[in-house]
Amino acid sequence: ITKSRYRQNQPMPPQNRNETGMEVERPIHRIISRGELSVGSEGNESVSTPRSAKEYKVRKSSLIGMINWVHVILTHAPRLFAFGILILFAQIVHQVVHDLFADNDVTFSYETLAVVASAIKELFVRLYVAIAESDGHAVFSPAVKTTALILVVGAWMVRRDNPIYLLSFATFKAPDEWKCSHDDIMEMMKRQKCFNEESLGFMQRILDRSGTGPATAWPPGIVRCLKDENTKADRSIAASRKEAETVIFDVVGQALKKANVKPREIDVLVINCSLFSPTPSLCAMVVSHFGLRSDVETYNLSGMGCSASLISIDLAKKLLSRKGLRKALVVSTEIITPNLYHGNDRGFLIQNTLFRCGGAAMVLSNNWLDGRRAWYKLLHTVRVQGSGETAYECVYETEDKNGERGVRLSKDIVKVAGKTMEKNFTMLGPQVLPLSEQALVVWSIIVRFVLRQISKTLISYGAEDTAAKLPSVKPYVPDFKRCIDHFCIHAGGRAVIDGIEKNLNLKEYHTEPSRMTLYHYGNTSSSSIWYELEYIQEQQQTNPLKKGDRIMQVAFGSGFKCTSGVWIKV
Repeated sequence: ITKSRYRQNQPMPPQNRNETGMEVERPIHRIISRGELSVGSEGNESVSTPRSAKEYKVRKSSLIGMINWVHVILTHAPRLFAFGILILFAQIVHQVVHDLFADNDVTFSYETLAVVASAIKELFVRLYVAIAESDGHAVFSPAVKTTALILVVGAWMVRRDNPIYLLSFATFKAPDEWKCSHDDIMEMMKRQKCFNEESLGFMQRILDRSGTGPATAWPPGIVRCLKDENTKADRSIAASRKEAETVIFDVVGQALKKANVKPREIDVLVINCSLFSPTPSLCAMVVSHFGLRSDVETYNLSGMGCSASLISIDLAKKLLSRKGLRKALVVSTEIITPNLYHGNDRGFLIQNTLFRCGGAAMVLSNNWLDGRRAWYKLLHTVRVQGSGETAYECVYETEDKNGERGVRLSKDIVKVAGKTMEKNFTMLGPQVLPLSEQALVVWSIIVRFVLRQISKTLISYGAEDTAAKLPSVKPYVPDFKRCIDHFCIHAGGRAVIDGIEKNLNLKEYHTEPSRMTLYHYGNTSSSSIWYELEYIQEQQQTNPLKKGDRIMQVAFGSGFKCTSGVWIKV
């Protein structure tokens, strides 16, 4: 496989030589951010940092490991239940034959089968009479009763589990004519003839430090500027709708094909797209194109930013759990065509350098019979909404002083994102962390509270010097690596990835999927976490995906929101 062919057909580079021994592209080196959440400066990276899961040892929770395998085994519940029924029937036949013939030799004949069948029928009649009259008559042997009890308990457990399975997902791979280098991007910006030299220089610096690669996707309505220097970007509704149709139809078709699900089998459709909400809706567009049923439940979510995909998953989960055995289709995308900012306010210019075309579609089912062919099972979803004016306005769509529309990113976004992530993980922790980690968190809280009360008491008695000598105990940050095997951190930018890596004490191979997604696709908004999961599933060799592994997805969005979801590979 050659480099050029690989770029055309594969979204992510392999990480060593191929089977023929030819050299192929290697993953980019880790890029240290210069943002406020950066880990450090370039060149200060420790050479002892583990670069693969094999080099890093973490004490995994045995209990969580057992729970993971229970989830995996439950996906085979239909087969196990059928096998159990066969065993139960065999035990009943054995009991009847033993009662009829005792130690006598049994010859296989039509008359023998008729006698056994008649005895089995009589046995169930006696069972019915025993239950109706409540006389406690012993009908079945202890072995039969035990097997029946196991089957009943198993069926009850499966029923209570209420599973949500991910049957398939697909991501959008842009054609080559959509892909642009950094120089192409800057040339497109110059040809808009609306940016001054200071703004162009600012975008160039942001682009150079963005962590995005030399072949990320832009829509045709904007790329057309490269063909003619006098042509500006087409931000019309028609061009926007064309981009939406190209991306959404592609990923939906792929996802349905991978899941072996027909369009008319879909009961729930959820589409999230923050900045493009036409009439008719994107949901109506999909229903019309693919011929979904007329009674399909459709939901079109807008304005929720990069966190919207997990919000859509959570909504689909609740709708599927409401009644019956059903399937849901979730689509996450962002349309770039109408949202290119044409002013010179720095707060708005960042969106022109980070966001790229992309999309993903997911097929979900709550039918326990689908477990054997599912890719993943959803364990938890947590959503935290920030409050206050600062959180509300840190990602804000508005006009600048000259009336140019765009999305303004506040300088407070790093601080707000940190607070919402802390609240989200505080809610998620009790659901996923082992008890030992939770105990350490509680102990840290107690010690900090006691020391704070002692300090207040000493100060009230005038012993400030003694209070100042009390030890300072930092809040304990639980080790999520003990219960999570893979992390899909929203590729919102290099500083975002670096900050989460530092705060959660993650290793290089944990953030590799996010960095590679940012490099090859840019910030594709809500769909970025699915490009990362695809990389883990198909490309990553430093931390290969195995059955029973847990994957955490984390995303941030306007409002301000932090969403997280935990899946298990089945």
